[in-house]
Amino acid sequence: MIPNESLGTLLAQRGVSRRAFLKFCTAITSLLALPPQAVHAVAAALEKARRPSVIWLSFQECTGCTESLTRSYSPTLETLIFDMISLDYHHTLQAASGTHAEKSREEAMKASFGKYLLVVDGSVPLRDGGIYSTIAGRTNLDILQESAKGAAAIVSVGTCASFGGLPKARPNPSGAVPVSEVIRDKPIVTVPGCPPIPAVITGVLAHYLTFGELPALDRLGRPVSFYGETIHDRCYRRPFYDRGKFAKTFDDEGARAGWCLYELGCKGPTTRNSCATTKWNGGIGFPIEAGHGCLGCSEPDFWDAGSFYTPLAAATVDVTTVAEAAAAIGAGAAVAMSVADEAKRRAARKAHEKMTVKDL
Repeated sequence: MIPNESLGTLLAQRGVSRRAFLKFCTAITSLLALPPQAVHAVAAALEKARRPSVIWLSFQECTGCTESLTRSYSPTLETLIFDMISLDYHHTLQAASGTHAEKSREEAMKASFGKYLLVVDGSVPLRDGGIYSTIAGRTNLDILQESAKGAAAIVSVGTCASFGGLPKARPNPSGAVPVSEVIRDKPIVTVPGCPPIPAVITGVLAHYLTFGELPALDRLGRPVSFYGETIHDRCYRRPFYDRGKFAKTFDDEGARAGWCLYELGCKGPTTRNSCATTKWNGGIGFPIEAGHGCLGCSEPDFWDAGSFYTPLAAATVDVTTVAEAAAAIGAGAAVAMSVADEAKRRAARKAHEKMTVKDL
């Protein structure tokens, strides 16, 4: 590969047609919630972009985040994103091992100091000096601190890197913490999920390539374009929630009819993610569509939030009581619970201004 060659040149060399490239840009534009007119602006920016060096570190994790990214149909956004970046170090995907693998990381850090993206999946153990997870005889903490020094930004992929995840769950024997509790002097974007949706990882990297900066983030560091709404907001079962129709067991008539899974512990009302819209496996479905309630995996401490099958305690009224009353008057059981939130959402939508091509 020619050093610093543009993405447009590289894709042409790989046989990617203009049509395929524009389809990719259209999908990215949609994922980032930009107006349709922005497609050509995104395409122009990506064509001229130079592939950034990416160093991917894996700490206390299950490799599920990498599996999520790579287990997809072809051609996919993920296929193109690996051509859009220079993935210079990745424990699972790289061919090199041992001394040669560590040398590749060191060379990438030196060659692109101050410019490379550092992607981390997995939490960082701190107890007893961090000895619970080591790579090449060095602790995760040591490698993270060294690698972060020259990074332009850090992307915490998965709930473990974002919030601590399963390793941090009580009693947290290894003293696991998220990346943000170790590195505090670099911009960090969190992409939580157990695992996160592949297109969300792709979207964050594409945004960085297009605009040269990280996307707008919420208070937890999550991209607003993907985590701006709850799964409940966009769930296809929402009308049943509003009408007070809830499945009581996973095999009753309500479950078979696609009724709301709120009473079976679904955490959709308190979980922000794009599962209900972006979905999984090429847009085929997501957990709720498969008949199982949301576990809330993109929220902090979801492992310690109680049983996955206990209804949320956040309801302001008793669902069963309201459902019985609603049945008599023809109103939805959840209307009383959602009026305030819906008013806030309407106000937010009214105040929202779309980004135009001129803005880009």
